[in-house]
Amino acid sequence: VIADDGAILWGDRLLIIYAAALLKEKQGATVVFDVKCTRALEEEIRKHGGNPIMWKTGHSLIEDKLRESGGLIAGELSGHIYFADEYFGYDDALYAALRLLKIMDSTGLKPGQLLAGVRQYPSSPEIRIDVGEEAKYRIVDQIKKFYKGKYPVLEIDGVRVSFPAGWALVRVSNTQPAIVVRIEGDTQTDLEMIREEFLRKIQEVSE
Repeated sequence: VIADDGAILWGDRLLIIYAAALLKEKQGATVVFDVKCTRALEEEIRKHGGNPIMWKTGHSLIEDKLRESGGLIAGELSGHIYFADEYFGYDDALYAALRLLKIMDSTGLKPGQLLAGVRQYPSSPEIRIDVGEEAKYRIVDQIKKFYKGKYPVLEIDGVRVSFPAGWALVRVSNTQPAIVVRIEGDTQTDLEMIREEFLRKIQEVSE
């Protein structure tokens, strides 16, 4: 979705809009999202009284987790949005567009305006690094060993390291002989510092 100011609203930002609208009517609902999503998403779900569940990236994985958790909505950074609220629990782009139009109609606000006040953390694009089929598992394991004990580490899907001023994720690609990296910082400076350190460490363990 393109906001009226030209900004691209990725799947995690769109899910903030959908979740906030849903939680106004259904407090306590579970919202499922993948490990690549912004920290602002979890913050907003909690702020609006929802139950956030971070899960593995992948169409069938997210859909299954939505069903298993009894959640009402799920989404991925990639833009797949799954509605179990008044729908069948799978991703449908046309239905998602209609739900967004319904929210805009009821509030009188455009997508960018619906996100006013929601923190936007600076983040990297999704970085894919070709490393070979066998090496990709070894690299992720080495990153886990290096950071575990130094910082909080989530192992839901690959390794997501929580730094004092942001986070960095490295995971094995489900479809290619590659690793996938995504990084977010509290500020642009934090993002650049985390990115430099994290990519340098990946390069070290890749050699």
